[in-house]
Amino acid sequence: MTWTAYAEDGELYGKAKEIIFKGGLVLTPAGFKKGSLVIRGGYIEAFEEKNLGAPGRELDGDWLIPGLVELHTDNLEKNLMPRPGIFWSDPLSAVEAHDAQLISAGITTVFDSVCVGEPVDKGRRVMLSMSLKALREARGHLRASHLTHLRCEASSPDMDSALDEALGFGSPHLLSLMDHTPGERQWREPKDWLIYRQMEMTEERVARETRILRERRDGCVKGNTQKVARLARERGIPLASHDDADLGHVAEAVALGVTICEFPTTLEAARGASQAGLSVVMGTPNLIRGLSHSGNVKAADVAKAGFLKCLSSDYVPASLASGAFKLWREIGLSAAESFGAVTSFPAEAAGLRDRGKLAPGFRADLARAREIKGRAVIQEVWVKGERVF
Repeated sequence: MTWTAYAEDGELYGKAKEIIFKGGLVLTPAGFKKGSLVIRGGYIEAFEEKNLGAPGRELDGDWLIPGLVELHTDNLEKNLMPRPGIFWSDPLSAVEAHDAQLISAGITTVFDSVCVGEPVDKGRRVMLSMSLKALREARGHLRASHLTHLRCEASSPDMDSALDEALGFGSPHLLSLMDHTPGERQWREPKDWLIYRQMEMTEERVARETRILRERRDGCVKGNTQKVARLARERGIPLASHDDADLGHVAEAVALGVTICEFPTTLEAARGASQAGLSVVMGTPNLIRGLSHSGNVKAADVAKAGFLKCLSSDYVPASLASGAFKLWREIGLSAAESFGAVTSFPAEAAGLRDRGKLAPGFRADLARAREIKGRAVIQEVWVKGERVF
């Protein structure tokens, strides 16, 4: 298999001439329909509800869906640090492996989330420059469209300088505000924080560590939050909140100009965010496992209540397509809503108006999928009309 390189600032895909996909089910706003999708020059030209007579690409009854759009994934970090404290000596190969995992999962547009500021774990600052440098060097021979999501740890005293460092690699495409202080948001219960960090502490030490981290947070969180929100406003970058736990958090997010609510931790927060017009994002690992790894609200409950807008694979790229499938077959959302949660809805939330739909004028980023043992399994992937998997 060979493929043409993708370059974010001068795409080389889209050289393919006319391609006609037929003999399958094409995702439309009304759900899956039999018909033919015509591609020309890397973009969608037309959809016909019939099998066109011209030679084409036979789908043999499989589904044809837009390439998946991933707003938030930590998967690159797993490749850069394959074991705790061990940084991979060849960051470029880590990015390439990350890209290959995404493409095989049907993800053609990804916002690589990079942590800005030390939450608790050491080594994040090293990871920041390593990630952004490797992504820049890899540009030109990756298959997916890689965009940058800076996850700004507002509770960290070094977030301010880390953000300035990150901006030296270019303007991000998405910003989010985080606060991983124990006792706040995701870790309202310190015991859940300890379980996640695989630590054992006496009650006295927990109290001492929590007090230190909260004092550290209180000295910088307001200034850091305002800096990130101001950057988003000035540059027109979409801004996301993270782990909203109550209506107060939602109100704060709205006041800051947030338009995306990532991983709300309670049904109350998800409801408030949805009613405020924010795009609510839940994780597919949560949806597929049936529970949150940090003891928070179940993604399925948010979906059943009608508040879920988008899905993110978070730390398991292969879960994204199967998450959409579960929304459709088990939760009861329509096919258009379910697969829209991993294609058109995240694209719209991020301001990408050229992808995420199988409609005339949109990029021919496509994935062929079929049901295998109750899962949606990606069979082939195209980027701007050229097969990359």
